[in-house]
Amino acid sequence: MTKVLVVDDDPMVQRLITAALETLGLQVHSASSADTGLKAIETLEPDVLFLDVKLPDVSGLELTETIHSLDPKLPIVFITVSDDSNIAIEAMTVGAYDFLLKPLDMAKVQEVTGRAVKARRMMQVPVRMVSGYDDVAETDGDQDAMIGRSASMLEVYKDVGRVAKQEVTVLICGESGTGKELVARAVYQHSLRADKPFLAVNCAALSETLLESELFGHEKGAFTGADQRRVGKFEQCDGGTLFLDEVGDMAPAVQGKVLRLLQEQTFERVGGRETIQTDVRIISATNRDFDQMIADGEFRLDLYHRLNGYRIDLPPLRDRAEDRERLIEYLLVRYSRETGKVIQGIAPEASELLQAYHWPGNIREMQSVIRKAVLKASGPVLLPDTLPDAIVGDGPSDHSGTGQDGALPTESSPPTAAHSDLATFVDQRRRSQSTDLYAETLEMMERYLIARVLQESGGNQSKAAADLGISRGSLRNKIRTYGLSVEHHVSPDGDADEQPVF
Repeated sequence: MTKVLVVDDDPMVQRLITAALETLGLQVHSASSADTGLKAIETLEPDVLFLDVKLPDVSGLELTETIHSLDPKLPIVFITVSDDSNIAIEAMTVGAYDFLLKPLDMAKVQEVTGRAVKARRMMQVPVRMVSGYDDVAETDGDQDAMIGRSASMLEVYKDVGRVAKQEVTVLICGESGTGKELVARAVYQHSLRADKPFLAVNCAALSETLLESELFGHEKGAFTGADQRRVGKFEQCDGGTLFLDEVGDMAPAVQGKVLRLLQEQTFERVGGRETIQTDVRIISATNRDFDQMIADGEFRLDLYHRLNGYRIDLPPLRDRAEDRERLIEYLLVRYSRETGKVIQGIAPEASELLQAYHWPGNIREMQSVIRKAVLKASGPVLLPDTLPDAIVGDGPSDHSGTGQDGALPTESSPPTAAHSDLATFVDQRRRSQSTDLYAETLEMMERYLIARVLQESGGNQSKAAADLGISRGSLRNKIRTYGLSVEHHVSPDGDADEQPVF
């Protein structure tokens, strides 16, 4: 179980954090002094530490060096009643993960803890490269696994070994769900910076202003809502490794600042004039076509060359036929253990369907399918009726990576084997006694049209929007609405919160 330690002499703070985190299923321990706190770190080995800046016997800031000697990868969240921005800067400088002001907000405590637990896992949980059947059977919950012995996967393993200990940037390319974050962690864990921080930023999840602040920090009053100074990831991660996920979605203005940092290892906070020196190794990942983006003026060529110190290309699951059986076996064992169910195997008919399916969502989709099948199973063997309609109705695949319309229905979409066939779709929905046929049909037609135009434009959203006669912003909204993922093809995303394995 995930363990959290609170070192604070205020019983109210201890109770509040305990109440906030126990509802999330976390195990919370408390200590009231520096002495008992250090002993608890040694004995409990917590995953996250909440540390008061002003303890009775010593400053929490002064404890940081001792704490890092005990556990250099322990995320420390400082808490204090003072809103002095200099204390926040000092806390981040000595290696804090984050900084919270009293009185504490329970929602904020939960949000920060969630991020810290994920950061801890990325740094701490080993990534194991598995190529044989015996190794698959021996994997356990204390590791994440890269599974496969296909030629393309063996090349990925070699790439990780070649570049891990080299002080160069790494660019990881591959479709959504292929395991790019896992490869980034493997490079970090085998690098010369493995004892330093590893932090991740999803460039697609933040607006331009928030992404710039997340990376570089900001001064108080730099923009609306900037009510105190903030330290960014580049400053926080000094000496360590920063993973820029979905780097292709980075705004042009932010690209320019990242380029300068890579060239000079210096930057300024948003709204600030102080030049800050940093030493960070960057690993980035994208599912987008950089050549097309550069041609469209969406990404800087000079930044691409800076990020591409070494490139690792991940193969899609449809091109890894010889690995699929191992992956299914691994996931079956893993989710059986997690759910406490005794699943002894897969019926031949179900196995044939899983092998024939083309897996447009890659490993992430396979994780979702196997996990839900295990949950639905009423006996020791997975039967075809535990699998989703998209797989059971799909039959043998052409392995092209897309359906007839370039996009498969999500779980909320009406089941159909041929989305582009309007008559078939309507007949199926009539047989299902649908009471919302008009809206469902309009949705199907719009989804099909957008997926097809995107596919024919090679994923170029500017061209697709022009062909459709709508704005690019409107197109992006429709892509999100219909759960489409724009890569070298269009496919639905799987569950985003799965632990990575491929």
